[in-house]
Amino acid sequence: MRTRARALLGAALALVTGGVGAVVVTPPAAAAVVQPGTAYVLVNRHSGKALDVYNLATTDGAAINQYSRNDGAWQQWRFLDSGGGWYRVQSAHSGKVLELPTTADGIQLVQNTDRDDARQQFRLADSAGGHVRLINRNSGKALDVWEWSTADGARVSQFTDLDGANQQWQMIALGGGAPGTFTNPIKRGGPDPWLQHHNGYYYLATTTWNSTVTMRRSTTLAGLAAAPDQVVFNLAGRPNGCCNMWAPEFHLLDGPNGRRWYLYYTAGQNVADFNPTQRLHVLESAGTDPMGPYTFKADLGTDWQLDASVLKVGSNLYLMGTYGGDGAGQSNFIQRLTNPWTLSGSRVRLSSPTLSWERQTHPVNEGPEPLYRNGRVMVVYSASACWGPDYKLGLLTLTGSDPMNPAHWTKHPTPVFQRSDGNGVYAPGHNGFFTSPDGTEDWIVYHANDSAGGGCDMNRSTRAQKFTWNADGTPNFGSPARLGVTLTAPSGE
Repeated sequence: MRTRARALLGAALALVTGGVGAVVVTPPAAAAVVQPGTAYVLVNRHSGKALDVYNLATTDGAAINQYSRNDGAWQQWRFLDSGGGWYRVQSAHSGKVLELPTTADGIQLVQNTDRDDARQQFRLADSAGGHVRLINRNSGKALDVWEWSTADGARVSQFTDLDGANQQWQMIALGGGAPGTFTNPIKRGGPDPWLQHHNGYYYLATTTWNSTVTMRRSTTLAGLAAAPDQVVFNLAGRPNGCCNMWAPEFHLLDGPNGRRWYLYYTAGQNVADFNPTQRLHVLESAGTDPMGPYTFKADLGTDWQLDASVLKVGSNLYLMGTYGGDGAGQSNFIQRLTNPWTLSGSRVRLSSPTLSWERQTHPVNEGPEPLYRNGRVMVVYSASACWGPDYKLGLLTLTGSDPMNPAHWTKHPTPVFQRSDGNGVYAPGHNGFFTSPDGTEDWIVYHANDSAGGGCDMNRSTRAQKFTWNADGTPNFGSPARLGVTLTAPSGE
């Protein structure tokens, strides 16, 4: 099958008026421009998958395959100049370079220690639509997704340069752009983001859906896109919370041990139907570094709960989150905290999906997040189904004096942030807030999908944008920014 498919494609490329005896003329290899030191993700035109160090290997001879794009260090590549238009392609994860060990068609692409020889050198040949082919110096053949596969883990190899879509790669610079700018997303594969600026760095944590809590940091917002995720806590072995880590948030709070970071997250048991086992948990840092080290502090509740956050009203702390056990549908709750890890009294329902725009695809209120402005206390929450295109944000305002009294909260009658038809952003939600480095600007961080069918999984990516305020004191988030649009970085970078 492989030989026949290649023969047919070669014949199609070889057809020239006059017919018999025509030969394939390989397009000239124009030297595409690469930026030294810049990390690139290489996405195959045919499959849409990224070039990936398979199974996160760091050893010589490890396979390089394709995998769904997540922008992890194992999918980041730097081009090292070998002179004369030739480059070695180095993994940001392993420090090894790409190598094609022989000249044979179909040979597995691997990584190896950098020797700067012909088997490790590639030139870039331009293809249509801004794509490139990577031509190996030793074999003269092009990097190729074997058998035109679209599967995760499919082999990347080499074949005669036919300029097929499975030999074409999009080079996506991470953290690129002019100084003082950035483009969304700031993290691929980054659902449920929480971002804070602290002591000169941006810190970002997102859902991992595994047994680790990870964080990345950068001095610029743009730099988060290429920053490696670092494990700050491993949940393996915990009796009820080893797995399916969701929605991490870290808050700098005063407690009996002084000021510490408290990292709240959702996790459950390692079972097929993990939803019923998901619970809230909290970690405590040893000092004031957001990246820890952390120790486990407490379980927060004993039944199904999600999306923990902390509200501060005066000197009092409150835990907010999501549950669905009182017959009102998936709802937000609030409960007193005597300290950052100890609950007090009963929880109270803060909001439930009562309005039509909160019930699209499925009735949901979740992900309550605190927002403060000039003494006003607000909660921004996510509404409707996260697996539908109409996931969006709503607003609650504390119009009374008691956060534990539902009658003292007023729900805004319309959404405050939602998809805008035509800009390619779907299901924007599950947000957080941060301020610019100089403290003059307010910013929202959120996740969204690239398509209406994007789903409620790791396809969601982290985005950020500045917001302003309406005359009535409510936030004006505007519309979600289209991917790839150059935005001005936060003030004070």
